Amino acid sequence: MMVDASRIPVIVGVGDLRWNPDDGHLEPLDLIYKATIAALTDSGEPSFSSHIDTIYAIKTVSWAYDNLPELLATRLGATPAITATSPIGGHWPAALLDRIGAAIADGTSSVALLVGGESHATTTALRKSGVAPDSLGWATEPGGPPGFDPADLGGAEMQRAGFIVPTRVYPLFENSFSASIGHDAQASLDWSAQMYAEFSTIAAKNSASWTSEVRTAEEISTVGPGNRMVSEPYPLMLNAMPFVNQAAAVVICSLARALEFGIDQDRLVYLWGGAGAVDPLDILHRNNFHRSEALQDTVDRTLGNAGVSAEALDIVDAYSCFPIVPKLLIHELGLPGDTVPSVTGGHSFFGGPLNSYTLHSLTEVTRRLRSGDQLALVHGNGGFLTYQHAVLLSASAHERGYVGDPQARTLTPHAPDLVTGYVGSAKIITATVEYNRMGEPETGFVIATTPDGRRLAGHTGPENAAELTQLSGTNPPAVDRHVHISDENGRLTLKF
Repeated sequence: MMVDASRIPVIVGVGDLRWNPDDGHLEPLDLIYKATIAALTDSGEPSFSSHIDTIYAIKTVSWAYDNLPELLATRLGATPAITATSPIGGHWPAALLDRIGAAIADGTSSVALLVGGESHATTTALRKSGVAPDSLGWATEPGGPPGFDPADLGGAEMQRAGFIVPTRVYPLFENSFSASIGHDAQASLDWSAQMYAEFSTIAAKNSASWTSEVRTAEEISTVGPGNRMVSEPYPLMLNAMPFVNQAAAVVICSLARALEFGIDQDRLVYLWGGAGAVDPLDILHRNNFHRSEALQDTVDRTLGNAGVSAEALDIVDAYSCFPIVPKLLIHELGLPGDTVPSVTGGHSFFGGPLNSYTLHSLTEVTRRLRSGDQLALVHGNGGFLTYQHAVLLSASAHERGYVGDPQARTLTPHAPDLVTGYVGSAKIITATVEYNRMGEPETGFVIATTPDGRRLAGHTGPENAAELTQLSGTNPPAVDRHVHISDENGRLTLKF
Protein backbone atom coordinates (compact mmCIF):
# COMPACT_ATOMS: atom_id res chain seq x y z
CA MET A 1 0.00 0.00 0.00
CA MET A 2 1.35 3.41 -0.94
CA VAL A 3 2.06 5.75 1.98
CA ASP A 4 0.35 9.13 1.79
CA ALA A 5 2.96 11.66 0.62
CA SER A 6 1.69 14.14 3.20
CA ARG A 7 2.88 11.70 5.91
CA ILE A 8 6.43 11.09 4.62
CA PRO A 9 9.10 13.36 6.18
CA VAL A 10 11.90 14.65 3.97
CA ILE A 11 14.82 17.01 4.49
CA VAL A 12 14.73 19.72 1.84
CA GLY A 13 17.30 22.25 3.03
CA VAL A 14 20.45 22.34 5.14
CA GLY A 15 22.93 25.00 6.11
CA ASP A 16 25.84 25.23 8.49
CA LEU A 17 28.69 27.64 8.97
CA ARG A 18 31.49 28.81 11.16
CA TRP A 19 31.96 32.37 12.30
CA ASN A 20 33.92 34.67 10.04
CA PRO A 21 36.20 37.02 12.01
CA ASP A 22 35.15 39.85 9.65
CA ASP A 23 31.62 39.54 11.12
CA GLY A 24 32.72 40.75 14.54
CA HIS A 25 31.20 39.52 17.79
CA LEU A 26 28.07 37.72 16.56
CA GLU A 27 25.82 36.22 19.20
CA PRO A 28 24.45 32.70 18.70
CA LEU A 29 21.09 33.97 17.42
CA ASP A 30 22.86 35.85 14.62
CA LEU A 31 24.82 32.77 13.59
CA ILE A 32 21.69 30.61 13.72
CA TYR A 33 19.79 33.11 11.58
CA LYS A 34 22.56 33.02 8.95
CA ALA A 35 22.54 29.21 8.97
CA THR A 36 18.75 29.22 8.61
CA ILE A 37 18.86 31.54 5.60
CA ALA A 38 21.48 29.19 4.10
CA ALA A 39 19.19 26.21 4.69
CA LEU A 40 16.17 27.96 3.16
CA THR A 41 18.27 28.96 0.17
CA ASP A 42 19.56 25.40 -0.14
CA SER A 43 15.96 24.18 -0.36
CA GLY A 44 15.50 26.27 -3.48
CA GLU A 45 12.32 27.70 -1.95
CA PRO A 46 13.08 30.58 0.46
CA SER A 47 9.34 31.21 0.82
CA PHE A 48 9.24 28.08 3.00
CA SER A 49 9.76 30.47 5.92
CA SER A 50 6.17 31.69 5.70
CA HIS A 51 4.89 28.10 5.90
CA ILE A 52 6.92 26.95 8.93
CA ASP A 53 4.59 25.53 11.58
CA THR A 54 7.27 24.16 13.94
CA ILE A 55 10.63 25.50 15.12
CA TYR A 56 12.80 23.45 17.46
CA ALA A 57 16.07 24.86 18.78
CA ILE A 58 18.92 22.95 20.35
CA LYS A 59 19.82 24.42 23.73
CA THR A 60 22.42 27.18 23.36
CA VAL A 61 24.91 27.20 26.22
CA SER A 62 27.17 30.15 25.38
CA TRP A 63 24.30 32.66 25.73
CA ALA A 64 20.88 32.26 27.32
CA TYR A 65 17.62 32.75 25.42
CA ASP A 66 14.24 32.34 27.04
CA ASN A 67 12.68 31.52 23.66
CA LEU A 68 15.16 31.45 20.81
CA PRO A 69 12.66 29.90 18.35
CA GLU A 70 10.31 32.88 18.78
CA LEU A 71 13.16 35.35 18.27
CA LEU A 72 14.19 33.49 15.13
CA ALA A 73 10.60 33.30 13.88
CA THR A 74 10.27 37.08 14.20
CA ARG A 75 13.37 37.59 12.05
CA LEU A 76 12.07 35.13 9.46
CA GLY A 77 8.55 36.51 9.40
CA ALA A 78 7.29 33.06 10.36
CA THR A 79 4.31 32.26 12.61
CA PRO A 80 4.91 28.72 13.88
CA ALA A 81 2.26 27.09 16.03
CA ILE A 82 4.90 25.04 17.89
CA THR A 83 8.18 26.38 19.28
CA ALA A 84 10.45 24.67 21.79
CA THR A 85 14.04 24.55 22.98
CA SER A 86 15.69 21.32 24.03
CA PRO A 87 17.36 20.66 27.38
CA ILE A 88 21.14 20.19 27.44
CA GLY A 89 22.45 17.10 25.63
CA GLY A 90 24.24 16.23 22.42
CA HIS A 91 21.60 13.66 21.50
CA TRP A 92 18.90 16.28 20.97
CA PRO A 93 19.53 17.09 17.27
CA ALA A 94 18.82 13.44 16.38
CA ALA A 95 16.00 13.14 18.93
CA LEU A 96 14.22 16.31 17.80
CA LEU A 97 14.60 15.41 14.13
CA ASP A 98 12.96 12.10 14.97
CA ARG A 99 10.20 13.95 16.83
CA ILE A 100 9.62 16.17 13.78
CA GLY A 101 9.46 13.09 11.58
CA ALA A 102 6.79 11.61 13.82
CA ALA A 103 4.80 14.86 13.76
CA ILE A 104 4.82 14.92 9.97
CA ALA A 105 3.86 11.25 9.87
CA ASP A 106 0.86 11.83 12.12
CA GLY A 107 -0.17 14.99 10.28
CA THR A 108 0.46 17.54 13.04
CA SER A 109 3.25 19.29 11.12
CA SER A 110 4.06 19.85 7.45
CA VAL A 111 7.03 22.28 7.48
CA ALA A 112 9.52 22.37 10.36
CA LEU A 113 12.84 23.98 11.17
CA LEU A 114 15.53 22.54 13.45
CA VAL A 115 18.34 24.91 14.46
CA GLY A 116 21.27 25.25 16.83
CA GLY A 117 24.47 27.19 17.34
CA GLU A 118 27.07 28.54 19.74
CA SER A 119 29.38 31.53 20.09
CA HIS A 120 31.50 29.93 22.80
CA ALA A 121 34.80 31.11 21.34
CA THR A 122 33.55 34.69 21.39
CA THR A 123 32.06 34.59 24.91
CA THR A 124 35.29 33.08 26.22
CA ALA A 125 37.41 35.76 24.56
CA LEU A 126 35.13 38.57 25.73
CA ARG A 127 35.13 37.27 29.29
CA LYS A 128 38.94 37.16 29.32
CA SER A 129 39.07 40.75 28.05
CA GLY A 130 36.51 41.95 30.61
CA VAL A 131 33.84 42.83 28.04
CA ALA A 132 30.21 41.92 28.71
CA PRO A 133 28.45 40.60 25.56
CA ASP A 134 25.28 42.55 26.36
CA SER A 135 27.33 45.75 26.14
CA LEU A 136 27.82 44.85 22.47
CA GLY A 137 24.08 44.57 21.87
CA TRP A 138 23.53 40.86 22.48
CA ALA A 139 19.92 39.98 23.24
CA THR A 140 18.93 40.20 26.89
CA GLU A 141 15.14 40.52 26.56
CA PRO A 142 14.59 37.65 26.79
CA GLY A 143 17.96 36.12 27.41
CA GLY A 144 21.26 37.06 28.95
CA PRO A 145 24.39 35.49 30.40
CA PRO A 146 24.11 31.71 30.74
CA GLY A 147 23.33 30.19 34.12
CA PHE A 148 24.73 27.07 35.72
CA ASP A 149 22.83 24.05 36.98
CA PRO A 150 24.75 21.98 39.58
CA ALA A 151 22.80 18.93 38.39
CA ASP A 152 24.90 19.04 35.22
CA LEU A 153 27.81 17.82 37.37
CA GLY A 154 26.06 14.51 37.98
CA GLY A 155 24.31 13.05 41.02
CA ALA A 156 25.40 13.39 44.64
CA GLU A 157 27.32 10.11 44.57
CA MET A 158 29.20 11.11 41.43
CA GLN A 159 30.04 14.47 42.98
CA ARG A 160 31.27 12.78 46.13
CA ALA A 161 33.60 10.65 44.03
CA GLY A 162 34.78 13.68 42.04
CA PHE A 163 33.32 12.46 38.75
CA ILE A 164 31.96 15.89 37.88
CA VAL A 165 33.26 16.68 34.38
CA PRO A 166 33.29 14.70 31.13
CA THR A 167 37.10 14.71 30.91
CA ARG A 168 37.17 12.52 34.03
CA VAL A 169 34.24 10.24 33.23
CA TYR A 170 34.65 9.24 29.59
CA PRO A 171 38.19 7.88 30.17
CA LEU A 172 36.72 5.53 32.79
CA PHE A 173 34.57 3.97 30.08
CA GLU A 174 37.44 3.97 27.58
CA ASN A 175 39.75 2.08 29.92
CA SER A 176 37.12 -0.47 30.93
CA PHE A 177 36.10 -1.05 27.30
CA SER A 178 39.71 -1.41 26.15
CA ALA A 179 40.42 -4.00 28.82
CA SER A 180 37.26 -5.91 27.89
CA ILE A 181 38.40 -6.32 24.27
CA GLY A 182 41.99 -7.17 25.20
CA HIS A 183 43.60 -3.84 24.33
CA ASP A 184 46.45 -2.58 26.46
CA ALA A 185 46.99 1.15 26.95
CA GLN A 186 49.07 1.49 23.78
CA ALA A 187 46.60 -0.36 21.56
CA SER A 188 43.78 1.77 22.94
CA LEU A 189 45.68 4.97 22.18
CA ASP A 190 46.74 3.78 18.72
CA TRP A 191 43.13 3.06 17.72
CA SER A 192 41.97 6.44 18.99
CA ALA A 193 44.78 8.34 17.30
CA GLN A 194 44.34 6.65 13.93
CA MET A 195 40.58 7.26 13.97
CA TYR A 196 41.02 10.91 14.92
CA ALA A 197 43.70 11.42 12.28
CA GLU A 198 41.10 10.36 9.73
CA PHE A 199 38.63 12.75 11.35
CA SER A 200 41.07 15.64 10.96
CA THR A 201 41.41 14.89 7.24
CA ILE A 202 37.62 14.98 6.86
CA ALA A 203 37.28 18.18 8.89
CA ALA A 204 39.90 19.94 6.79
CA LYS A 205 37.62 19.61 3.76
CA ASN A 206 34.52 20.92 5.53
CA SER A 207 33.86 24.64 5.03
CA ALA A 208 32.04 24.86 8.38
CA SER A 209 34.94 23.27 10.28
CA TRP A 210 36.59 25.20 13.09
CA THR A 211 40.05 23.93 12.09
CA SER A 212 41.59 22.94 8.78
CA GLU A 213 44.91 21.45 9.89
CA VAL A 214 45.37 17.75 9.15
CA ARG A 215 46.96 15.82 12.01
CA THR A 216 48.77 12.49 11.87
CA ALA A 217 48.13 9.65 14.28
CA GLU A 218 51.61 10.17 15.68
CA GLU A 219 50.95 13.85 16.39
CA ILE A 220 47.65 13.02 18.08
CA SER A 221 49.10 10.29 20.29
CA THR A 222 52.31 12.10 21.27
CA VAL A 223 52.06 14.07 24.51
CA GLY A 224 53.93 17.35 24.45
CA PRO A 225 53.56 21.13 24.12
CA GLY A 226 50.18 21.84 22.60
CA ASN A 227 48.99 18.30 23.26
CA ARG A 228 49.19 17.82 27.00
CA MET A 229 47.74 14.79 28.71
CA VAL A 230 44.32 15.64 30.15
CA SER A 231 43.10 12.36 31.64
CA GLU A 232 44.58 9.00 30.66
CA PRO A 233 44.46 7.85 27.94
CA TYR A 234 43.32 11.11 26.27
CA PRO A 235 45.79 13.85 25.37
CA LEU A 236 44.26 17.17 24.38
CA MET A 237 43.71 16.29 20.70
CA LEU A 238 41.44 13.42 21.76
CA ASN A 239 39.20 15.80 23.70
CA ALA A 240 36.33 17.81 22.21
CA MET A 241 36.97 21.42 21.21
CA PRO A 242 33.96 23.35 22.58
CA PHE A 243 35.38 26.87 22.14
CA VAL A 244 33.90 27.43 18.71
CA ASN A 245 31.42 29.69 16.93
CA GLN A 246 29.29 27.50 14.67
CA ALA A 247 25.63 27.11 13.73
CA ALA A 248 23.45 24.80 11.65
CA ALA A 249 19.86 24.55 10.44
CA VAL A 250 17.74 21.87 8.79
CA VAL A 251 14.42 22.36 6.97
CA ILE A 252 12.09 19.35 7.07
CA CYS A 253 8.68 19.02 5.44
CA SER A 254 6.28 16.42 4.12
CA LEU A 255 6.96 14.90 0.74
CA ALA A 256 3.65 16.37 -0.45
CA ARG A 257 4.78 19.88 0.50
CA ALA A 258 8.14 19.37 -1.22
CA LEU A 259 6.41 18.29 -4.42
CA GLU A 260 3.93 21.15 -4.11
CA PHE A 261 6.82 23.63 -4.02
CA GLY A 262 8.56 21.93 -6.93
CA ILE A 263 11.64 20.77 -5.02
CA ASP A 264 13.84 18.66 -7.26
CA GLN A 265 13.37 15.06 -6.11
CA ASP A 266 17.12 14.44 -6.46
CA ARG A 267 17.62 16.87 -3.56
CA LEU A 268 15.20 15.19 -1.19
CA VAL A 269 16.56 13.15 1.71
CA TYR A 270 14.08 10.85 3.40
CA LEU A 271 13.89 10.65 7.17
CA TRP A 272 13.13 7.03 7.96
CA GLY A 273 13.21 7.64 11.72
CA GLY A 274 15.18 6.33 14.64
CA ALA A 275 15.14 5.46 18.32
CA GLY A 276 16.64 6.52 21.62
CA ALA A 277 17.39 5.18 25.08
CA VAL A 278 18.59 6.48 28.44
CA ASP A 279 20.98 4.87 30.92
CA PRO A 280 20.93 5.76 34.65
CA LEU A 281 21.90 9.41 35.11
CA ASP A 282 24.47 8.58 37.78
CA ILE A 283 27.17 6.43 36.19
CA LEU A 284 27.77 4.67 39.51
CA HIS A 285 24.40 3.00 39.02
CA ARG A 286 25.29 1.66 35.57
CA ASN A 287 25.45 -2.10 35.15
CA ASN A 288 29.00 -1.90 33.79
CA PHE A 289 31.54 0.50 32.29
CA HIS A 290 32.71 -1.36 29.18
CA ARG A 291 29.62 -0.62 27.11
CA SER A 292 26.53 1.57 26.90
CA GLU A 293 23.36 -0.45 27.20
CA ALA A 294 21.40 2.61 26.04
CA LEU A 295 23.48 2.68 22.87
CA GLN A 296 22.92 -1.02 22.27
CA ASP A 297 19.16 -0.56 22.67
CA THR A 298 19.19 2.51 20.41
CA VAL A 299 21.07 0.79 17.61
CA ASP A 300 19.01 -2.40 17.80
CA ARG A 301 15.69 -0.56 17.64
CA THR A 302 16.77 1.95 14.99
CA LEU A 303 17.89 -0.77 12.60
CA GLY A 304 15.18 -3.22 13.64
CA ASN A 305 12.31 -0.79 13.08
CA ALA A 306 13.58 -0.15 9.56
CA GLY A 307 14.33 -3.81 8.83
CA VAL A 308 17.94 -3.19 7.81
CA SER A 309 21.33 -4.40 9.00
CA ALA A 310 24.49 -2.43 9.73
CA GLU A 311 26.00 -3.81 6.52
CA ALA A 312 23.43 -1.80 4.55
CA LEU A 313 24.77 1.50 5.86
CA ASP A 314 26.83 3.60 3.47
CA ILE A 315 27.47 6.23 6.13
CA VAL A 316 27.86 6.07 9.89
CA ASP A 317 28.32 9.41 11.61
CA ALA A 318 29.03 9.08 15.32
CA TYR A 319 29.07 11.60 18.11
CA SER A 320 32.75 11.91 19.01
CA CYS A 321 33.31 14.06 22.09
CA PHE A 322 35.83 11.40 23.13
CA PRO A 323 37.03 8.29 21.23
CA ILE A 324 35.09 5.86 23.40
CA VAL A 325 31.79 7.02 21.89
CA PRO A 326 32.54 6.18 18.23
CA LYS A 327 34.34 3.02 19.38
CA LEU A 328 31.25 1.83 21.20
CA LEU A 329 29.05 2.62 18.19
CA ILE A 330 31.36 0.66 15.89
CA HIS A 331 31.29 -2.21 18.36
CA GLU A 332 27.49 -2.24 18.68
CA LEU A 333 27.08 -2.13 14.90
CA GLY A 334 29.55 -5.00 14.50
CA LEU A 335 31.69 -3.00 12.07
CA PRO A 336 35.45 -3.45 11.52
CA GLY A 337 37.73 -1.59 13.89
CA ASP A 338 39.20 0.50 11.08
CA THR A 339 35.79 1.95 10.21
CA VAL A 340 35.86 5.76 10.08
CA PRO A 341 32.48 6.69 11.63
CA SER A 342 32.22 10.30 10.48
CA VAL A 343 31.64 12.41 7.40
CA THR A 344 31.65 15.60 9.51
CA GLY A 345 35.10 15.59 11.08
CA GLY A 346 34.64 14.99 14.79
CA HIS A 347 34.49 17.24 17.83
CA SER A 348 38.25 17.66 18.13
CA PHE A 349 38.80 19.03 14.63
CA PHE A 350 35.49 20.01 13.03
CA GLY A 351 34.54 21.53 16.37
CA GLY A 352 32.32 20.60 19.27
CA PRO A 353 29.57 23.24 19.53
CA LEU A 354 28.29 21.64 22.72
CA ASN A 355 24.74 20.35 22.13
CA SER A 356 24.64 21.17 18.40
CA TYR A 357 27.37 18.98 16.88
CA THR A 358 25.01 16.32 15.53
CA LEU A 359 23.02 19.02 13.74
CA HIS A 360 26.13 19.66 11.66
CA SER A 361 26.35 15.91 11.04
CA LEU A 362 22.79 15.96 9.70
CA THR A 363 23.68 18.73 7.27
CA GLU A 364 26.78 16.97 5.95
CA VAL A 365 25.07 13.58 5.73
CA THR A 366 22.26 15.18 3.74
CA ARG A 367 24.81 16.48 1.23
CA ARG A 368 26.41 13.04 0.95
CA LEU A 369 23.07 11.34 0.32
CA ARG A 370 22.30 13.85 -2.39
CA SER A 371 25.62 12.96 -4.00
CA GLY A 372 25.19 9.21 -4.38
CA ASP A 373 25.21 7.45 -1.02
CA GLN A 374 21.99 5.63 -0.16
CA LEU A 375 21.60 5.03 3.58
CA ALA A 376 23.09 6.73 6.64
CA LEU A 377 22.91 6.37 10.40
CA VAL A 378 23.49 9.56 12.39
CA HIS A 379 24.11 9.20 16.12
CA GLY A 380 23.94 11.63 19.02
CA ASN A 381 25.13 11.21 22.62
CA GLY A 382 24.35 13.27 25.71
CA GLY A 383 25.36 13.47 29.34
CA PHE A 384 27.99 11.02 30.58
CA LEU A 385 27.21 8.39 27.91
CA THR A 386 23.69 8.74 29.31
CA TYR A 387 21.38 9.70 26.47
CA GLN A 388 21.56 8.01 23.08
CA HIS A 389 19.58 8.64 19.90
CA ALA A 390 20.12 7.63 16.29
CA VAL A 391 18.24 8.30 13.06
CA LEU A 392 18.32 6.77 9.58
CA LEU A 393 18.39 9.04 6.54
CA SER A 394 18.14 7.78 2.97
CA ALA A 395 18.18 8.90 -0.62
CA SER A 396 14.96 6.95 -1.15
CA ALA A 397 11.72 6.49 0.77
CA HIS A 398 11.16 3.57 3.11
CA GLU A 399 8.34 1.35 1.89
CA ARG A 400 6.44 2.11 5.11
CA GLY A 401 7.27 5.81 5.19
CA TYR A 402 8.30 6.96 8.66
CA VAL A 403 9.37 3.99 10.82
CA GLY A 404 10.87 5.73 13.85
CA ASP A 405 10.15 5.56 17.56
CA PRO A 406 10.97 9.04 18.90
CA GLN A 407 10.09 8.30 22.53
CA ALA A 408 13.33 7.42 24.31
CA ARG A 409 13.29 4.26 26.40
CA THR A 410 14.59 4.53 29.98
CA LEU A 411 16.56 1.44 30.93
CA THR A 412 16.37 -0.17 34.36
CA PRO A 413 19.71 -0.61 36.13
CA HIS A 414 20.82 -3.83 37.81
CA ALA A 415 24.04 -2.47 39.27
CA PRO A 416 25.86 -3.61 42.43
CA ASP A 417 25.12 -1.74 45.64
CA LEU A 418 27.32 1.29 46.22
CA VAL A 419 29.30 1.37 49.46
CA THR A 420 30.88 4.45 51.05
CA GLY A 421 33.42 4.72 53.85
CA TYR A 422 34.86 1.34 52.88
CA VAL A 423 38.20 0.08 54.18
CA GLY A 424 39.59 -3.19 52.86
CA SER A 425 40.65 -5.10 49.79
CA ALA A 426 39.04 -4.42 46.41
CA LYS A 427 39.59 -4.98 42.70
CA ILE A 428 39.81 -1.96 40.40
CA ILE A 429 37.38 -2.30 37.49
CA THR A 430 38.29 1.00 35.86
CA ALA A 431 40.41 4.04 36.62
CA THR A 432 41.92 7.13 35.08
CA VAL A 433 44.48 9.74 36.07
CA GLU A 434 43.98 13.47 35.58
CA TYR A 435 47.07 15.59 34.90
CA ASN A 436 47.69 19.22 35.81
CA ARG A 437 48.83 21.78 33.26
CA MET A 438 52.45 21.15 34.24
CA GLY A 439 52.08 17.60 32.92
CA GLU A 440 52.10 15.95 36.34
CA PRO A 441 49.63 13.28 37.50
CA GLU A 442 47.41 15.04 40.00
CA THR A 443 44.30 12.98 40.77
CA GLY A 444 43.32 9.38 40.26
CA PHE A 445 39.68 8.41 39.74
CA VAL A 446 38.82 4.84 40.64
CA ILE A 447 35.84 2.50 40.53
CA ALA A 448 36.34 -0.85 42.29
CA THR A 449 34.45 -3.84 43.64
CA THR A 450 34.70 -5.35 47.09
CA PRO A 451 35.11 -9.12 47.65
CA ASP A 452 31.36 -9.38 48.42
CA GLY A 453 30.46 -7.70 45.09
CA ARG A 454 29.67 -4.15 46.21
CA ARG A 455 30.91 -1.13 44.26
CA LEU A 456 32.96 1.82 45.53
CA ALA A 457 34.28 4.94 43.86
CA GLY A 458 36.35 8.00 44.62
CA HIS A 459 39.40 10.10 43.90
CA THR A 460 43.00 9.91 45.07
CA GLY A 461 45.76 12.34 45.88
CA PRO A 462 48.85 12.97 43.68
CA GLU A 463 50.95 10.13 45.16
CA ASN A 464 48.41 7.45 44.35
CA ALA A 465 47.75 9.12 40.97
CA ALA A 466 51.42 8.75 40.11
CA GLU A 467 51.34 5.10 41.16
CA LEU A 468 48.30 4.46 38.97
CA THR A 469 50.12 5.81 35.92
CA GLN A 470 52.81 3.17 36.44
CA LEU A 471 50.35 0.26 36.53
CA SER A 472 49.19 0.13 32.93
CA GLY A 473 51.05 -3.06 32.13
CA THR A 474 48.92 -5.26 29.87
CA ASN A 475 45.73 -3.40 30.81
CA PRO A 476 44.73 0.27 30.85
CA PRO A 477 45.54 2.01 34.15
CA ALA A 478 45.31 -0.59 36.92
CA VAL A 479 42.22 -2.36 35.58
CA ASP A 480 41.76 -5.71 37.41
CA ARG A 481 44.45 -4.81 39.95
CA HIS A 482 43.78 -5.88 43.56
CA VAL A 483 44.49 -3.13 46.09
CA HIS A 484 43.72 -2.09 49.66
CA ILE A 485 41.39 0.94 49.67
CA SER A 486 40.44 3.38 52.39
CA ASP A 487 37.54 5.69 51.54
CA GLU A 488 37.16 8.90 53.54
CA ASN A 489 34.28 10.97 52.12
CA GLY A 490 35.23 10.06 48.56
CA ARG A 491 38.98 10.57 49.02
CA LEU A 492 40.67 7.22 48.43
CA THR A 493 43.98 6.01 49.75
CA LEU A 494 45.33 3.04 47.79
CA LYS A 495 47.95 0.53 48.89
CA PHE A 496 49.23 -1.70 46.13
